[in-house]
Amino acid sequence: MAGTEETWQGQIHRIVAGLEDGRARINRGAVRDLVNTYLVRSLDTTALRFSLPLLIPARDPGPGADGAAGVIIEAIKAAVPTERDLGPIAGVGTEHPRHCLPNIEPVTLMASRSAIGTDLWRPDDENRIDADGLHLVVRGALPYPGPPAPGAIGEVLERFSALAEALDRVVRQVPERVLTAACDLSVDQKALRRALPGMGLVAFIADGTRPARNLTPLRCHHRIAGPKEGVHVPFCCPQDLDPVEVEVAGSGRVVTGLALRRREAFAIAGSNAEGKSTLLHAVIAGQDDHAAGDGREYLVSLNGIARAEAGERYLAGADVSLFFRRLPPGLRGDPGAVSGQGSGSLVMAHEIQTALKAAAPLLILDEDRSATNLLVPGCLQSGEVTPLSTLIATRRETLGETALLFAASSLDILIAQADRILHLSGHEARALDPPEFRRWLDAHLAEVREHLAASRPSREA
Repeated sequence: MAGTEETWQGQIHRIVAGLEDGRARINRGAVRDLVNTYLVRSLDTTALRFSLPLLIPARDPGPGADGAAGVIIEAIKAAVPTERDLGPIAGVGTEHPRHCLPNIEPVTLMASRSAIGTDLWRPDDENRIDADGLHLVVRGALPYPGPPAPGAIGEVLERFSALAEALDRVVRQVPERVLTAACDLSVDQKALRRALPGMGLVAFIADGTRPARNLTPLRCHHRIAGPKEGVHVPFCCPQDLDPVEVEVAGSGRVVTGLALRRREAFAIAGSNAEGKSTLLHAVIAGQDDHAAGDGREYLVSLNGIARAEAGERYLAGADVSLFFRRLPPGLRGDPGAVSGQGSGSLVMAHEIQTALKAAAPLLILDEDRSATNLLVPGCLQSGEVTPLSTLIATRRETLGETALLFAASSLDILIAQADRILHLSGHEARALDPPEFRRWLDAHLAEVREHLAASRPSREA
């Protein structure tokens, strides 16, 4: 078996030492062998995969530096096709450059407390700007040059030196005004999120927000995905939903939009495929900070949003007592501590109660992913089950400080319990007056009764 010195990883510190001169240089203090500093042959043996922590001179922009780091990283990605020496980032010349696609995939996420998108190159703890300069962990691949003989080592070092110089060139070409605007936008979002509790709010959806996403193989989740291409109807808060104005700290802009309030029940209603779920996804993504052009720059939510969905799974000591007075057969324990295979409604009940117990600022429900028999009553439903709509109507205090945001199309009885109703039609936002909606629902139910009464004789005949 080859010794350590006969592998490319065994030569990594010799190569690192050759990158200590120049403006863009190895970041010695950040080197972690086989974590962010490595040089290894690919599994298919055709490429030399690398990761190098570099430090590039850059002015510390202060607050909002993650926004500036994001702009610079995206500028580097955009320059790969024209800057030949940046080619290794994209694996140019290797047999399988698609393995390097995560390095050049566009990203509009500036900051997130979640682990979403960590496989993509974006601002994080290792890709940032501070008083020392711009820290970047640069990954990619070179065509395999053969074993680490002196000539091959020199060739690899030359490619890395050229790569570092190209990175420095691109960094210096990013306009200062672009960096400043990105920092301001980052500060805007963070300051607005901090201000929400003092305003009695859990989320703010700015006018002009474009929530629809374009999912890609590498950005297949709404929180990391970029904006939808083509026709994209921007959000505008209807006047009847009491739009608010906020002044944001970084840019000083005054932004108007819809404010979701603490403790309220807010419904997003509408027919199929009108963007209800998309708007819910956008509110969840409001926990993150986004770059200019993402479409959700001024949609800001408090961290700690909870979701409740239906899905059968094993429960161990789960509390479902808000909804169930008695357990179905086959389960152990009691409604306050149930164990066994939970149905969709039991699992959803547990998730709702977990969110309420944790005092989540906002709980999100989507009809498409729900056990609807837990949300609205039915004529065959046992009196041992209390649906959510009944809880809201009769025991609202059980929600505590948590706000409830739900999307629904056919759950009229639940929609009728909302404090405010946003109606999406043609992907445009309109307001529905709750008392008026209840009158419509009452008239609709009367028509249903008449229809049933009229159809009964013919069926019985």
